[in-house]
Amino acid sequence: MSLPDGYTDVPAGKLATVVTALEMTAPAARRPDPPAARWTLRAVARPDLAWYRDLYRRVGEDWLWFSRLRMADAELAAIVHDPQVAIFALAADGADEGLLELDFRQPGECELAFFGVTGREIGTGAGRWLMNRAIEQAWAHPIRRFWVHTCTLDHAGALAFYVRSGFVPYRRQIEIADDPRILGEAPRTAAPHVPIL
Repeated sequence: MSLPDGYTDVPAGKLATVVTALEMTAPAARRPDPPAARWTLRAVARPDLAWYRDLYRRVGEDWLWFSRLRMADAELAAIVHDPQVAIFALAADGADEGLLELDFRQPGECELAFFGVTGREIGTGAGRWLMNRAIEQAWAHPIRRFWVHTCTLDHAGALAFYVRSGFVPYRRQIEIADDPRILGEAPRTAAPHVPIL
């Protein structure tokens, strides 16, 4: 089904976003870590669901991450406790301030399922440092492809950041979903740059 050219109304209570999928088919050249990096990466095996949701919210609330907020405990645990899914926390000054989730469930590939840092760490170089670790962790496995998707709800610099990190865009889609602020899954004050309709 093809969409018509021009404008298409989005129903009230819904969000519409343009999603771009990107991939790398060989390890990208490593970008220099920021000087005097103060972060550590901690693997979190079988994460506590409350811990996971808290970090997911703190990283993603301003960008309206909602997919994991809609999952029942059993559904979320089936993913984050799967041995083929690797969860990491970026720690800064003893606090977890970044989330890295690598999904190896498809043979020969790794999805960068969730990646981001809290508002406190945006602009500090933490994202670049974490991406270097993500690339190292992904390509330490026998994969042929490392991929990610980002959308127009994400940080304005996200797409360019992924391209600078070595990912190449290969697909664009439109996603329409219920606004998590209306459903009570995110505060109504989240993502003030995206109006609630």
